[in-house]
Order: sequence, then C-alpha cells, then structure tokens
Amino acid sequence: MKCPCFRMATAAEDCSQFDISEEVHTVLHFHLYFRYGLDILLALILKMFLLQEKDKLIAEVIRYVLFKTHQNVGCPIKRDELTQLITKNYRQRALPAFVINEARAKLSSIFGYEMRELQRSRPSSTNQGRSSQPNVADAKSYVIISQLPADVYKKYIEDVNTSHLTGLTFVVISIVHLAGGKISEENLWHHLRRLGLYESDESHPVLGNIKQALEALVQQRYLQKDKVNGSEGNTLFYELAERALDGTISERIKEYVSQIVQKDVAPVDAD
Repeated sequence: MKCPCFRMATAAEDCSQFDISEEVHTVLHFHLYFRYGLDILLALILKMFLLQEKDKLIAEVIRYVLFKTHQNVGCPIKRDELTQLITKNYRQRALPAFVINEARAKLSSIFGYEMRELQRSRPSSTNQGRSSQPNVADAKSYVIISQLPADVYKKYIEDVNTSHLTGLTFVVISIVHLAGGKISEENLWHHLRRLGLYESDESHPVLGNIKQALEALVQQRYLQKDKVNGSEGNTLFYELAERALDGTISERIKEYVSQIVQKDVAPVDAD
C-alpha cells in the first residue's frame, strides 16, 4: 500500500498539469494534507501562527475543527465545544466570539475552507423535555465546506470510496423534500424498500448497516427525528434539518427532482 505522503506528492505533481491559478494551487495543497496527511497538517497549523496567546487559541480552534471533522466524518461541531476549548484558561466574555471569527477567516483565506454556521431552528423532540427554549448559542454548530472549484475538488480530493454514502444522502433528502419536508419513518422506509434498501439489512454489500447509515444523516444534521404523540401512540417523523435546508443543497435537490419529473417541484402527499 502506498503511504499517504506518496499519494499526496503524486496528486500534487499531477495537479501541476491542471489549468488552475496559483491561489487555487496553494489551497489544493492544504486540502491534500487534510485528505492524506492530517498529522502533517495539524503540525503545520501550530507553526503558522505567532506564539501570542490569541494566535495560539486561533490555531488550536482550527486544529480542533479539522481533527473533529476528520474523526467524525463531517458531523457538525457544536459552538459550545469551541467555547469550552477557548475559555479553558481564560474568562474574557468576548473572547470566544473573537477567536471563532478569526479562525473562520483564516480557514477561508489560508486553507480554502468555509466554516459555515448552522443554526438549529428548534430542538429535537428527544431534547425538548429538558428545556422548551434552548440557549441560542447551544443551537449553533459548524461544518467546513471546501471552497475549491468543483472540477478541481472532484479530480484531486473527492473520495470515490464514500460516493455511495453521498448518493444515499441525496436520495433520502430528495424523498423527504418531495414529501413536503417531513415524512413518517414508516413511509420513508416504504420508499427505501422500493429501492432495495431494508431496515433489517445489517450487511448491505455497499452501505453496510442501512439503519446506521440513515442514523448518520441525523448526526450530520441532514435530517432531524421527532416523535409525535397521536391516538395510536408515538409516531417517528424525519424532517429536513439545517444542512439539507442549506441554499446550495436545496437548489441542487430541486434541480435534480425537476429533471426527473420534468416539471416544477411541488410538495406531494407522503401517503
């Protein structure tokens, strides 16, 4: 097996043949470090900033965001986690906002990643028992999104080994979108079974455990689960969450569905 450094060097040499600007070329190298050599990238981060306290905090937030994104496969990072990291040894009230904003700016200008803020409009029903009005800061989280041109990202960074998960995400979001943004668990599985995906399948040849793959979309904030009390007991619903409602993804879904049905998209009855 070729080592990460060899694969990264090969990709970097290959990209010299691609017609891209010097700025994109530099950003691409940081993406390659993130893709193939995370340990090297994290070490570089600590050397890139002056040893002043605020700079060290900014570097630490960037390191934490990249590491957690890599470790948790794109799951959002709660703002509260970053606040605790920053205030571990400091108590200035305005410090977390300053450090996070600076980290976002440097991730964009140096590394070519947008650290996008997600705002949860309301808590999941599983959390509503603790507080009917959660703290606004607790509802915020972040994901990082590449700012590389789509063709460059696809050629050098995109992992073909995870393309099946991207496909599942797109299909599930499309089903929920066509149901008007919310669908019962029973109806969602009804549609997935028509595609050959069964909730009892724990060893799908491509997706593995199907229920776990669906649950991952909840953890990644593409979907939100809610329990609704009714005359026949509790019914579980899946609803589009922050990442699925993001403008870019939402427009891609509408375009994709419109191409299939060849007419304007309108909500349909989930039943």
